[in-house]
Amino acid sequence: MPTAHCQLLTAKRIVIKIGSSLLTDEAAGRVREAWLAALAEDVHQLTSQGKQVIVVTSGAIALGRLQLGMKNKPALLEEKQAAAACGQIELFSAWRNALSQQNLKAAQLLLTADDSIERRRYLNARNTIDTLLDLGAIPVINENDTVATAEIRFGDNDRLAARVAQMAGADLLILFSDIDGLYSADPAQNPDAKFIAEVSEITPDIERMAGGSASNIGSGGMVTKIAAAKIALSAGCHMIIARGNIDHPLRALQNGGTFTRFIAQESPLSARKRWIAGSIHPAGSVTIDDGAATALKSGKSLLPAGVTAIDGTFDRGDAVLIRDMQGNVLGKGLIAYGAADAARIKGKKSRDIEQILGFKRRDVLIHRDDMVLE
Repeated sequence: MPTAHCQLLTAKRIVIKIGSSLLTDEAAGRVREAWLAALAEDVHQLTSQGKQVIVVTSGAIALGRLQLGMKNKPALLEEKQAAAACGQIELFSAWRNALSQQNLKAAQLLLTADDSIERRRYLNARNTIDTLLDLGAIPVINENDTVATAEIRFGDNDRLAARVAQMAGADLLILFSDIDGLYSADPAQNPDAKFIAEVSEITPDIERMAGGSASNIGSGGMVTKIAAAKIALSAGCHMIIARGNIDHPLRALQNGGTFTRFIAQESPLSARKRWIAGSIHPAGSVTIDDGAATALKSGKSLLPAGVTAIDGTFDRGDAVLIRDMQGNVLGKGLIAYGAADAARIKGKKSRDIEQILGFKRRDVLIHRDDMVLE
C-alpha cells in the first residue's frame, strides 16, 4: 500500500488542518506551545524540500472563551463571535512565533463560506494564497467567525480546509485529529471496530462509519472529515486523516505512522479543467487569430496580442468561449480581465497592459491552466 511518506514526497502543495483540541490546553486556557513548536519544525522540513504548505487552524473560539471566562462552549452565535474576536489575536501570535523560530513568515487569512462560493471573492482569496506561497510565506487560515452568520458559516475547519485545498489546487490535505484514522465504528464504543486504511470512494457505507466529535472543545468529528474528503477528492486532492496529538505529527507520518488515506482519482489540474468544461456557463467569447490558435494547441496561454474581438458582458474570472476567425469554438476558459478591459487590451502586447489600463493582473488573458480545448 502507498504510504503517507510517499505522498509527502510527491505532493507539491500541502494543506494541513489543526483542530482546537490539538492546539489548545483546555485546563490552562492557552496554546500548547511545545507541541506547536515541534509542528513548526516539521513544516520547515517540508518547505526546505521545496514544498508549499498552507495551514488551516482552529482555536480562536476555544482560546477566546477561556480568556473571557466561559466555562462551556458558547452556544449563541454572538458568544462565538465574541470569543473568536478575543482568541484570534493569541492564536495567530502563537503561529507567528512558532513559525518565525524556523525562519518562516506567517500570513493570516480569515475566510467565510462566501469566500469559497462567490466568484470574485474566491478569485481574490485564491490569488492571495498563490502570491503568498510564491513569496515563501505560510498562509495560516481560519474561519472569520467574528463576521460570519449562522447561515453562511462552515461551522468546522475540516470542510474549510477542504475548500482551501480546492481553492489552492493542493495535492494533499492532511487532517490531524485525536484519532489515527477512520474505523468501521467508534473504537471508543466498540472494541471490534475495524481500522480502514484506504478509501477510494465515499460510499454510503463509508458515511455510515462516521460518528460525532469526541472533543469537548472541537466542533468537528468524523462526519465533517468525511464531508471534507468528498470536497477534496472531487478537486483531485488526496486526503489523510492521522493522529495529531503527538509531538512531530508530520514526522510520524513520514516514518510510517498509522493513517487513513483517501485516494483522488485525478489530479487537481484535471479536476479543475473538468469543472471548467462542464460546470460553468460561458458569459461571452473571444475571437483569436490563427497564430494564437496554433499557440493554444501547443499548450500555450492566450495572450492579448492574439485576440481580435471580444463579445458579451463578463467579469474577471467568468468563463468565455474561445473562437477562431471562422467562428468555430476551440475551447473555453476563465478570463483574467472583464469585458471592458479585455476590449481595451485586445491585440496589444502584454508589456503594454499596465500603461493602457493603469494596472495589470496578469500578462495573459486566459492562462493555460484555466483553459479547456475542444
